[in-house]
Amino acid sequence: MPITVTKENFTQTVEQSAVPVLLDFWAAWCGPCRMFAPVLEETARELGDSAVIGKVNIDEQPELASRFGVLSVPTVLVFREGRPGGRLVGVQDKATLVRLLRP
Repeated sequence: MPITVTKENFTQTVEQSAVPVLLDFWAAWCGPCRMFAPVLEETARELGDSAVIGKVNIDEQPELASRFGVLSVPTVLVFREGRPGGRLVGVQDKATLVRLLRP
C-alpha cells in the first residue's frame, strides 16, 4: 500500500531509504490521478519491501511539489540513495513503474 509522504516525514521516508522510492505527486481533483491510484497499489503489492511507493498530495504539500518542480499531475519521481532520478508525467502502467524501480 502506498504511504503518504509529507515534508515532515520526507527525510526519513525518502532521503534515508535503503531501497528505491517512487513518489506519486497527485491531487484529489485530478481525474487521471484517481485512475493511476490502483496501478500504484498493485505496484506496491508486487514489489513489497524492495521499494517504497509514496504519494504526495500537492495541495497539502506545496513545498515538496515546488522543491521538485512538479507542474502537472500525476508526476512520478524515483529516488535512489535519497537523490531524485527518473521522472514521468502522466498515467503510467505497472510494467513501466517496475522497470524504473528495479536495478
